[in-house]
Amino acid sequence: MGDSSQVNDGLDDEARMLRDSLRRFMDAEVTESVIAEAEAKGTFPWDEMMPKLREFGYFGGLLPEDAGGFGLSYRTWAMMMEEAGYRWLSLRVLLNTVSIVSGLLYHLGDARQKKKWLEPLMRAELPVWVGITEPDHGSDVASVQTRADDKGDHWLINGGKLWTTNGVNGKIGILVARTFSDTCDGGLSLFLVDPTETEYGASRVGTMFIKASATSQLSFQNARVPKENLLGPEGQGLKAILTGLNYGRLNVAAGAVGAAQSALDLATEYVKTRKQFGKEIGRYQLVQKLIVDMTVRTEAARALTARAADALDQGLSGRRECSIAKLYSSEAAHEVASMSLQAHGGLGYSTDYPVERIFRDTRGALIPEGTSEIQTLIIGREILGMSAFN
Repeated sequence: MGDSSQVNDGLDDEARMLRDSLRRFMDAEVTESVIAEAEAKGTFPWDEMMPKLREFGYFGGLLPEDAGGFGLSYRTWAMMMEEAGYRWLSLRVLLNTVSIVSGLLYHLGDARQKKKWLEPLMRAELPVWVGITEPDHGSDVASVQTRADDKGDHWLINGGKLWTTNGVNGKIGILVARTFSDTCDGGLSLFLVDPTETEYGASRVGTMFIKASATSQLSFQNARVPKENLLGPEGQGLKAILTGLNYGRLNVAAGAVGAAQSALDLATEYVKTRKQFGKEIGRYQLVQKLIVDMTVRTEAARALTARAADALDQGLSGRRECSIAKLYSSEAAHEVASMSLQAHGGLGYSTDYPVERIFRDTRGALIPEGTSEIQTLIIGREILGMSAFN
């Protein structure tokens, strides 16, 4: 990864050593040939790669050490997600899902749930998914229609989820469903869904981006979930999942910064060596403007992401800061990827060059964890104290 500037990056010596180790690992293990093979197959090499990444703190990195985590700061965590996004956005997407599930299990799970699912997840043994979005409900999480009915010794689930990362491969998932029981009349709750206990349909959804993250559609038709698999208080799932998505926005922003830096580095290297009309194209004014515009966007995105991480490290909610970082960084990353493709000329379209994949993948980051439009409304609410949602 190219050095963006000489300004202090806000990391301590330990975090910088971790970053250096991560880069060496990525260079050796997450190669373009590995990525290309996984993208072509549409499968992620979980068993081969994730246990190794666990050693760097990607599993439970934000959880305290007494819970088996690494107790990392959000600033260090953002750096780690940037490194993942720099290498491969499918990797960043899967790590984001792991982060959300582990956080919800830690904060809401009982002793049995943590032993059964959190502990093996922290060992990188459990591919996971989070089922929120539905065919008719995406940004409006509060309008989820998947239904969970209390049947005494189990919950009966009916409904469907769409755009679920890793749904076909998950060995545990967290499902958001509208709950009906003697003590809850339609409030949203979270349920742990284990395919060894619950039968449900799962099929892949073809996408133009993050092809190795197994985007899926899930179908629940009278699916039985054990009563004890309710995660957290009944009817209070909306606040929990929105909090998880807030942290997820930091992950998306940091990963987008990494992808932008990757696209910038590729373009910088290319324009220094590619010759047209008798000289390197990097000597032409319009090409230099492309590189400058890419650099400004990347560094601005990194600064906003660092500010969001600092807000969380200070114990603030970070809603405004995380939404600003996600909004700007995801849009900037796609703009940078587009400019990098332009700098590469016709070669930018080739699937033999990573800039084509980065262009597609960065477009995908504009939607998950809340679209750019939703981020705008969240930020507006935080600034004005007036909600556009109701």
